[in-house]
Amino acid sequence: MAAGVAINQVGFSWEGTDNRGNKVRGKTMASSEAAVRAVLRKQGVVPVRIRKESTLFKGGKVTPGDIAIFSRQIATMLAAGIPLVQAFDIVGAGHDNPAMQKLILGIRADLESGTALAEALGRHPLYFDDLFVNLVTAGEQAGALDTLLDKIATYKEKTEAIKKKIKKALFYPAAVLVVAFIVTLILLIFVIPQFESLFKGFGADLPAFTRMVIDLSAFVQSKGWAVGLVIGAGAAFYIYTKKRSKKLREFEDRLFLKLPIVGSILVKASIARFARTLSTMFSAGVPLVEALQSVAGATGNIVYEKAVLAMRDEVSTGQRLQRAMENTGLFPNMVIQMIAVGEESGSLDEMSSKVADFYEADVDNAVDSMSSLLEPLIMAILGVLVGGLVIAMYLPIFKMGSVI
Repeated sequence: MAAGVAINQVGFSWEGTDNRGNKVRGKTMASSEAAVRAVLRKQGVVPVRIRKESTLFKGGKVTPGDIAIFSRQIATMLAAGIPLVQAFDIVGAGHDNPAMQKLILGIRADLESGTALAEALGRHPLYFDDLFVNLVTAGEQAGALDTLLDKIATYKEKTEAIKKKIKKALFYPAAVLVVAFIVTLILLIFVIPQFESLFKGFGADLPAFTRMVIDLSAFVQSKGWAVGLVIGAGAAFYIYTKKRSKKLREFEDRLFLKLPIVGSILVKASIARFARTLSTMFSAGVPLVEALQSVAGATGNIVYEKAVLAMRDEVSTGQRLQRAMENTGLFPNMVIQMIAVGEESGSLDEMSSKVADFYEADVDNAVDSMSSLLEPLIMAILGVLVGGLVIAMYLPIFKMGSVI
């Protein structure tokens, strides 16, 4: 029922006076104007004006980056001694993203009704996963919510930094190749036909390379739309199937891990996320078996996710984490040895954090190296595509010059 109430809440802006007679204003989420008045009375505010905001929360999208920033803001405010509800009120009212503002103020309304923070966050699984909720639960139970939220904020910031690095590594070459493809299409559709009409007046046979490019141009003009339709339909079918087929996603993840250069970066990123999540969960006092459940979903790759779940099953039967990691065959020896040292010394969280720091730095260096390596390769591809078309069009002219 509580979840249903949260769904029916809407945004209200209000103005009023506090116990000292000062004018105050703000925004809140509630099911009705009467509910807003009840909330304000609890806060010692006498409402003067309450207005339903019909357009306040339209549009926008909550991103993982928004959740990372939100975690840091709440952690900072709690560390400064600001009450939890007031912290949510401040962060929510000052947020620029309407969707994020709606989410924060919705959670704030739940907190005002007496709901625990972990339960309130758990009502929004799309934005707060099991790992987030479990850590908040541990913080509430230990009376150290500010400390745990600080750990969550650090964890979110570091994992988002890795994701941005991976996206940067993949986006640049993809963007350049897309531009090269578009330029090639423009040349084939608009430029090559102009040369073809010019060559018809030569009255001589064209070089084979030129003839091939002209035939390709004719094909693109006549059948290009059909090829584009087939490619688009294939892409749509692939995306549709991928969302519903775990086997296809696993095949794709395995394939990416085996790619040259990119595969190595993805492996390092998965290990970094594994170690960072394990460190965060274990330092929060979450039991190892329960922590591994959350760690599995945070690796970002189905291959590693299945491996960590298998590790969880082995650890639950009394197997050491070191041995369970060895059995997967996915972790480098250095990582396994550091985890073994952490197990033996009782500092698993610290050693996992060191592994995460090492691999996060390694991902940064690998991405920078890959970018430097890809730049000349991409330039060469562009030169071959565009330069090849240009040379094909000028070959007949060169041939005429040699005859003269």
